[in-house]
Amino acid sequence: MAKYRKKPVVIDAVQFDGTLQSVDGFMPYDAFEYRPSYHMPTSSAPSSLTIQTLEGAMTANHWDYIIKGVNGEFYPCKPDIFAKTYEAVE
Repeated sequence: MAKYRKKPVVIDAVQFDGTLQSVDGFMPYDAFEYRPSYHMPTSSAPSSLTIQTLEGAMTANHWDYIIKGVNGEFYPCKPDIFAKTYEAVE
């Protein structure tokens, strides 16, 4: 079995805090559907974004990161996976 290493790529990302302001200017509004919570962020149904990704619709929940991929696509990433995969460069 061959082993491979992920190429170092610098990505743009934001952390979704449950508000539209947290993604404003990062991704176009036609790239997602926002579902607000009226009791955010402690509600049992927190705010979320449904993002159309290359793999289909995916949900970004409160505190997930939203990553802009190398081809300009967007997708969500859980905070623990983001921390294991990425480090700040600026």
